[in-house]
Amino acid sequence: MPYSRRTILHTAVATVFATILSTAAIAQDKDFKILIPSGPGGGWDQTARAMQQAMTQSGVAKGVQVTNVPGAAGAIGLAQFVNNTKGDPSQLIMSGSAMVSGILTNNAPVKLDQVTPIARLMAEYLAVVVPPDSPIKTAKDLMDRVKADPAKVTWGGGAAGGIDHVAVGLFTKLAGADPAKMNYVAFSGGGEALAAILGGKVTAGISGYGEFESQIKAGKLRLIGITSASRIPEIDAPTFKEQGVDLEVLNWRSVMAAPGITPEQKKDIMTTIEAMAKSKEWQEILKQKNWADSYLPGDAFAKFLAEDQARTKEVLTSLGLVKS
Repeated sequence: MPYSRRTILHTAVATVFATILSTAAIAQDKDFKILIPSGPGGGWDQTARAMQQAMTQSGVAKGVQVTNVPGAAGAIGLAQFVNNTKGDPSQLIMSGSAMVSGILTNNAPVKLDQVTPIARLMAEYLAVVVPPDSPIKTAKDLMDRVKADPAKVTWGGGAAGGIDHVAVGLFTKLAGADPAKMNYVAFSGGGEALAAILGGKVTAGISGYGEFESQIKAGKLRLIGITSASRIPEIDAPTFKEQGVDLEVLNWRSVMAAPGITPEQKKDIMTTIEAMAKSKEWQEILKQKNWADSYLPGDAFAKFLAEDQARTKEVLTSLGLVKS
């Protein structure tokens, strides 16, 4: 007997509704543990706790636990993760550009290719600033000085070998100067670096835009450029690229899964993380923290990671921080 249009419609609605309920039930049954390979309060810690909030509030996971294991730019936490989580699909670890450089500069016995790449989540772009009375007003002004004598341009930034240092090395190479001759002063905290820049003890400073935002808006620092590919609507400043300097640097953060999981388990984790990344809860967190949404999943992220590792190694080698 042929089905009526009403029967077909009711059947379709029931099927869709059952699928939604099934998906929700699966999501609510998931529990995850996220290892943060740094102490509380830092970038990885903030990202992991933002994930915890977004995953539980959006309903893609029932529970998310976070644990801090600091040391050696993330290498200690990574080693613990590699050794203790094999084949466990509930285990995740935070990583990012700082871990890439940290593994290289510390010659760590563990590598990122020992875990399973899931997704790049977000990024912060770097800002280069100078005191407001500095004669340097553009990226070209700064590049001309570096090209003339890299040793006479003093940069203030984060840890030696970190993303700030790598970005300065790239800038110096683009200027046609030797990165090994540049004058980079590593500060242990943003407060120390800011004091040095404001006090005119360094020529220029580099860090995440958020570190300088209030001082820029107050007119106490001049923003020379942002290391993003295109102009950021919320920031009234040119990128280096639009000033003719091919400098694009992401201080990115990502999530990885345990070694030895199955392709099906990896796919399931990626589905969960993608749902979180597209949720209104996560998008609201990005907006609140002024983080750039740089979500990049699976194979695309693995390709980006390999390229970033190669570029970082090349720069750190030119700086004399890593042996060729």
